[in-house]
Amino acid sequence: MTDKSAVPETLTPEQQQALEQQREIWVREQFQKANRFLAEKGIIPGKVLVDQSRYLAPYVAVWKMETAKPAKKTYWVISGDLPTDVVEVGAAANPREVLRHFSLNWQLKAENLIRSGAVRDKTQAKFANLLISRAQSLYLMQNDEALWA
Repeated sequence: MTDKSAVPETLTPEQQQALEQQREIWVREQFQKANRFLAEKGIIPGKVLVDQSRYLAPYVAVWKMETAKPAKKTYWVISGDLPTDVVEVGAAANPREVLRHFSLNWQLKAENLIRSGAVRDKTQAKFANLLISRAQSLYLMQNDEALWA
């Protein structure tokens, strides 16, 4: 997935520069969000494999990250306008498959919340609806050939 942020040709160079700065800020914020999430899970990030990471500002960022030594592991981390989540690299071969993985995983999590009756709690109901909505969006993104050209 490449960053296909639409920049109309009618923008002035100053406006284009401002949009680019906003995109860079968003990417930096998502990187920090991904690092915080990993740290909260007890995973200490070592480095980002930038050439294998992708983002579509302001919607989703997919980071491929290696942990610090001594026990080097590699993870996919997703962040953006959706729940931040992580999975070991073996779950998906590339960022496109990562979107598919989280789409299916979140649909299953939402279904489990619904079947368990947890959605009687307003917070859990809201979370289940968020998972369903974002899972559908991720599925559409991973299925959109134009994003992966």
